[in-house]
Formats: sequence, structure tokens, C-alpha cells
Amino acid sequence: MLDLKYIREHPEFVQRAIENKHENADLARLLSLDEERRQKIQEADGLKEKRNRVSQEIGRLKKEGTVDREAIADMKRVSDSIKAIDEWIRKLEREIYQIQIYIPNIPHESVPEGGPSQNQIVKEWGEIQERDFKVRPHYDLGPELGILDFERGARISGSNFVAYRGLGAALERALINFMLDMHVQKHGYREVSVPFITRREIMFGTGQLPKLEEDMYHVEKEDLFLIPTAEVPVTNLHREEIFRAEDLPLYYTAYTPCFRREAGSYGADTRGLMRIHQFDKVEMVKFVKPEDSYRELDSLLADVEEVLQVLNLPYRVLNLAAGDLSFAAAKCYDIEVYAPGIDKWLEVSSCSNFEDFQARRMNIRFRRQSGAKPEFVHTLNGSGLALPRTVIAILEQYQTDEGTVSVPEALRPYLHTDLIR
Repeated sequence: MLDLKYIREHPEFVQRAIENKHENADLARLLSLDEERRQKIQEADGLKEKRNRVSQEIGRLKKEGTVDREAIADMKRVSDSIKAIDEWIRKLEREIYQIQIYIPNIPHESVPEGGPSQNQIVKEWGEIQERDFKVRPHYDLGPELGILDFERGARISGSNFVAYRGLGAALERALINFMLDMHVQKHGYREVSVPFITRREIMFGTGQLPKLEEDMYHVEKEDLFLIPTAEVPVTNLHREEIFRAEDLPLYYTAYTPCFRREAGSYGADTRGLMRIHQFDKVEMVKFVKPEDSYRELDSLLADVEEVLQVLNLPYRVLNLAAGDLSFAAAKCYDIEVYAPGIDKWLEVSSCSNFEDFQARRMNIRFRRQSGAKPEFVHTLNGSGLALPRTVIAILEQYQTDEGTVSVPEALRPYLHTDLIR
């Protein structure tokens, strides 16, 4: 959430962010309400000053044995006016808040203008191999190998669910353990295990609500939500807390399943593992000082890249344009791997800096020194990695002309085989 003072002082930046991110927040209405609110506060302060002055005068007269009934009546009228104005101010603040929560984060100055067509490729790694055979798409090869079962997954839960079987299930588990081990042992993250169901205010804290509620799986009776990403519970671990400066930076990594209805996306790249409603993901979350957050974003991106480099999967990094940024992000890098069987670049990670946008919603702060005024931390997160499209890339990049899949060397100690057949 943006600071109200910032909104008031930089309306042109805020309006541009609203337009670039295709939001509908009524900035003009918010500014009008805010101006009225400040006028009412000034009016109430004047009346409170008058009430205090009259109250002191009445107290003095009572000590002298004199009662000024008109002054007492006037003080009651003033008190009633103050009460009415204070209630009006609270009403204005509720209206302001309901607009404020729909205002997106401001894109960083290094973010390109425009929509997805303006995304910038800032890095490419690895070579796409030429094959002397036609690479089969994962949704054909996986069922034939007995490792992906779309039919039974759909029978259990409906379309866009999958069951992993045999070495398919083992490959999921191997990837999760491999990535967690790398992030903990090499990159310095602390592993956490968190609930997969959260309260409404937890979803609000990271920016999924209220904007994306229709995409979430909602447990209506208890008003709980299945998490769309580990970012939600992990970032909220420290809501309403104040760090010491020496506690920062703080890095967490977690594995969770993720649940997304993907409302409105049906028919668009939904075949196979492309867009399923339940999937596994390893996530990384950072809490850092404001002045360090963009250096930490680069470091987060490097951690993701190393996973792909060790798996030897060719990838590219995109600096997302403003119109392709999420509601809460100030800057985001998408990392895409190439899948030759379906001839597509597939997003397997997004690395985002939210600056203090999420921290304001969760009230996560730090003190630079004892007694100092608390400041909001900056939060970052990145997928390290999302598994379905990573699995697609492995099945298609490591496919052999015999219809088997060579296991990436880094995964062999986890999978206990070098070939999926």
C-alpha cells in the first residue's frame, strides 16, 4: 500500500501507475476526500482548542463560586460539534482507505513503459540444441512413460489437475529437495514450513486481496484461502513486528503446493502442465533495509539463475514493463526456460521487489538503532523454482531419440537413476 502522504505529494506518478497497470482506482476522488478530511481535522482542532479554553474558564469560575450557564451550554454545543466532525472524519478515512487499497505500487524508474510487448530481454544463457529427431511435447511423452496421468488427475479433481506417478512423482520430490538444499546450503536461506491455508488479512498483506480474489480458492465457511504461493504465508511470518537493524537482511525459503483458479484463463495454454490449478513451488523471500533492496533483487535473481544453470536448462531473463507488473511489485524479472517440444519459452520464476508496499500492509518495520523511529522494511520474493514448467523443460530438453528422458546430473543423487524410461 502506498503512503497517503506520498499519494498526496506525487499524484502524477500515482496516476501513471494506475494507468500503466490498468487499475481503476479513483485517484481524483481520493485526493478530494483527503482534502476534505484535512479541512475537517483543522476545524475539529480549532473547536477542541476552544473547548479546552472554555473548560478552563468554567473551572476557574466554579472555584470562585460562580456558574456561567451560557458558557456550559456553549461548551456542550462545541463538544457535540466535535463529536459529529470526528465521526465525519472517520467516515472520510474509511472511504479513502477503500480507494487506497486499490492503488498499485509505483514502477521503479528502470521499468520500461508499456505492456508485455515492451518487456526487455536483459540476459540469455545456454544454447538450444539442434535435434535430429522431432522432440515430443511433454503431454504426449509423460503419459506414455507412465509418469504423468492427466486423465486420472481430472477424474479426481476436474480439468487442469494432474497426478504424478512413479518416476514422475520422484522427479517432483527430487526437484524440491535439490532446490531447497541449494538455497539453504549455498545461498544462505533459512528453510521454513508454513500453513497452506491462510486468513483473509494474510492474503491482503501481500497484495492478493482484494484485487485477485476471484482467482483464489476460498473456504467460505471459515473465510480462509488456499495459498496461491508460499510468498503469502512466508512474508506474513513477521507481520506486526519490528526488526532490529542487525536482524536484516533475513532470507527464507519454503516448499508449498500452490492453488490458483486462474479465472478467465481457460483455453489459453492449458494443455498438459502449462496451467494447472495445483502445483508445487519452492519460494524465496527476503526482508531487507530499503537502501539494499535493489542489490538484493540482483542477488535473488542470481540464486534463481544458478538453479537453472546447474540443471543446464537454457533460459532468458526479462525486465517486465510497467503494464506487465503485478499489482504490488515495483520491479520484476521473469525467468523463462525453453521447451522444444511445444516450442515455447515458459516462465519458471518471477523475482520481484515490492519496496515497502507489502510491509505497509503488514506493518513490518525495523529500527536502525535503539530508540529510533521504526521504518518499513523492503520485501522481495522469487520462485526458485515453480515445478510444472521446470518439469516440462526437463522432459523436453533431456528427451532422447528413443523416447526416454536423461536425468540432469544434479538430480541423479536425488532420483537414484540416470534415465526415465
